[in-house]
Amino acid sequence: MDFAEKIEKCIAVIKKAPAAGAAFTGAGISVESGIPPFRGAGGLWNKVDPSFIELSRFQREPEACWSKIRELFYNHWDKAEPNRAHILLAEMVRAGYIKGIITQNIDCLHQRAGINHDLVHEFHGTLDALVCLKCSAQYKPERELIEQNLPTCPKCGGVLKPDFVFFSEGIPQEAFECSFQLAMNCSWMLVIGTTGEIMPACEIPRQAKLHGATIIEINPEPSALTGSVTDIYLPGKASVVMDAIAKGLDF
Repeated sequence: MDFAEKIEKCIAVIKKAPAAGAAFTGAGISVESGIPPFRGAGGLWNKVDPSFIELSRFQREPEACWSKIRELFYNHWDKAEPNRAHILLAEMVRAGYIKGIITQNIDCLHQRAGINHDLVHEFHGTLDALVCLKCSAQYKPERELIEQNLPTCPKCGGVLKPDFVFFSEGIPQEAFECSFQLAMNCSWMLVIGTTGEIMPACEIPRQAKLHGATIIEINPEPSALTGSVTDIYLPGKASVVMDAIAKGLDF
């Protein structure tokens, strides 16, 4: 089956589905926005030791860890813009084709593309909040906080931590429950830009499949899901493939 035939099959699945679909996105969707992936070719962890976001190290050496967090996450994050794939997913949400987005990403680009925050389930948390390790107060990552050598809570003086999931830290309960609930109740799922290797996130498409969803995967290269979970594999950049899907849906 060639690419055009796969797109036709994909459009048929979306249009004929008895209920709305869902999207599950990984780092690959944000590469075209200038945000590097963590793993794989060109991945951040191939260049940088990720131990600075190990929870126990952060608790021991918060100032040193914040130096790397600031450099690698916050110095350029607020300049990143949603790309065509994010924008078209937002259009599919508005059109009623997609009822929710599950993302492994912490960059907030789905929300910046116009998707209501309540419809984006951030499985690994977000860069858009800081949480106090002492009193649990939350703050926006304003520059006056981020640029402190050691960001601390204005209320109690406790150390502030970015509200994304560090190594050895659990998945936020609400995001976990909402993500799997959505996966188990969608008619089809777009899987975009994930390696399908990171537990427990990689179980989300598998649960969707087990509950009857058709899995449509968009990735430049096959993932750990391609041969076992995916029903329709669409190779290519997320923006290019999403453009083809959008055209088929008359966007």
